[in-house]
Amino acid sequence: MSPANSSSTTPPATVLELFRAVPPNAPALHYFDRTLDHAEIDARSNALAAAWRAQGVQRGDRVGIVLQNTPQFVIGALAAWKLAAIAVLLNPMYRRPELARLFADCRPAALLCHDDQWHEVVAAAEDVLPANRVLWTSPREGQRREDARVLPPVPAQPPPAQAQAALAEASAPDTPGPQADDVAVLMYTSGTTGVPKGAMLTHRNLVGNARACVAHFGLDGNSRIFALAPMFHVTGLEVQMVTAFAAGASQVLGYRFHPELALESFVEHRPTFIIGAITAFIALMNQPEARAAHFASFEHLYSGGAPIAPAVVRAFAQRFGRSIRSSYGMTELSAPSHLAPVDGEIPVDPQSGALSIGLPLPGIDALIVDEQGRELPPGQHGELLVRGPTVMAGYWRKPEESAQVLAGGWMHTGDVGFRDAAGWFYLVDRKKDMICASGFKVWPREVEDVLYAFPGVREAAVVGAPDPYRGETVVAYVSATAQAGLDPLALQRHCRDRLAAYKCPVAIHVLEDLPKTESGKITRAVLARRLREGT
Repeated sequence: MSPANSSSTTPPATVLELFRAVPPNAPALHYFDRTLDHAEIDARSNALAAAWRAQGVQRGDRVGIVLQNTPQFVIGALAAWKLAAIAVLLNPMYRRPELARLFADCRPAALLCHDDQWHEVVAAAEDVLPANRVLWTSPREGQRREDARVLPPVPAQPPPAQAQAALAEASAPDTPGPQADDVAVLMYTSGTTGVPKGAMLTHRNLVGNARACVAHFGLDGNSRIFALAPMFHVTGLEVQMVTAFAAGASQVLGYRFHPELALESFVEHRPTFIIGAITAFIALMNQPEARAAHFASFEHLYSGGAPIAPAVVRAFAQRFGRSIRSSYGMTELSAPSHLAPVDGEIPVDPQSGALSIGLPLPGIDALIVDEQGRELPPGQHGELLVRGPTVMAGYWRKPEESAQVLAGGWMHTGDVGFRDAAGWFYLVDRKKDMICASGFKVWPREVEDVLYAFPGVREAAVVGAPDPYRGETVVAYVSATAQAGLDPLALQRHCRDRLAAYKCPVAIHVLEDLPKTESGKITRAVLARRLREGT
């Protein structure tokens, strides 16, 4: 069925209009044992918007949302947009110094966080806004299951009751809504330089990308999107939440990802679509109880945000009879710019072993260029540039960095890749992660793909180590599946049989788990720092 309001001839231009075009009685969120429809979400976001309006929040103000995947995240974002404010989406795993730095940059007029974070958030915001502007909500609200595997305990020091976010029904504030080119969200990203910057994504950016996702995946009002990615991450915000609004679909939330709970939720809620980091799929595959029946309801499974090893895709398909499809995107692109088709073979480059990231979405232009910005022919490696309606407006209060990364009207992604003669795109690696060993370029991705092909390897990451003779050498970190033990010497022999000598790791360290971001990306930078510090 179509989610659009048939009485309107003008298509929705903002995320708020997408939400309002869905029938009020349509299910919106499945949260543990409860289902909330669009009317309840609308009423609760009206109440929160009224509370923020009474505190003085105005058009263009920043409203910080520091929440996990809960109904209150959706309610908070909608409340901000009902005031034509900008939702600043922040990782709830951040600690006080990290939050304080971001608060100082975006200067929020109000904040919303979980009850167990309230004191930490208030302390981080003390130089920016008073404590009564920090509202809290509990992740235990809206459900009755109290699953201790993911939900945090009731805080020992509860926040003041008067700071609890309003959840009663209220009329929406009499405030003109946002326009298509207004900034909808600030999402902080390390981008291409490693320094956090607030990517400004407009309503036009988000609506355009969501519409493209709906068309590509064939989503509608009967679709159920499993929220694998955190919604403070661009994949979770755009391909889960905003795309659900655009399709009239519902979302399945579970506070945060837990592989055992996710498998149970697949059976209970029968989701039809999922997208997330490949490490989450590996975690699901590593569950001994996982069966093909757990994935039977899914029409599409997609992964993005990090390279996908073909060996993992093959192993998943052999075990569950389902194919993981590839994608590519970044915060500055409002999530995906490239998607593999929903069916058919995804090519693997015979030389590098890289799985294609797919084809550009309609309306997206993509180029591979050399260091001088000249377009390269098929097969040659260079930087990926992207242009289109989903490219961000720029970085918050950083005009020079914005001009540099958006030079010539193209988003300079900092990712190295190539395209083949048929138009499929492939990623080699991040420019900044390239290892130079004895003058030879080593892309960590290529070595990691070889490591993933070794039986028992669950996760793999490759970094460069300083070397007085070669300049840099290759060092690998791996973790094992629950059923396997790993012999580093056997892994080194495996690499020597498949890679040039300069690409082979001089050392392989077996860890219980590799460090990851909250969105599930393995963080090579953390491993490289440990290596330099000898820890």
